[in-house]
Amino acid sequence: MNTIEDFIALVRDELSLPLTVSDAGRVLDDIPGWDSLHLLWLVTVLEARTGRNISVIDLLDAPDLQSIYRLATTG
Repeated sequence: MNTIEDFIALVRDELSLPLTVSDAGRVLDDIPGWDSLHLLWLVTVLEARTGRNISVIDLLDAPDLQSIYRLATTG
């Protein structure tokens, strides 16, 4: 997961959401089908992929996928 494109593909594939890179800046609540369970599943997937602990508290404050990507890749 080196790019935002890789991240969006991961989210799309793991969560079965119809996403494209243009959705990266969309507010999470505006993504069709998004709910809080997706966020919890995404934390699990991201921790497994990155080998790092990711703060759920920080992710809860993330307004969009771009912010989640930044948290997952830079902390």
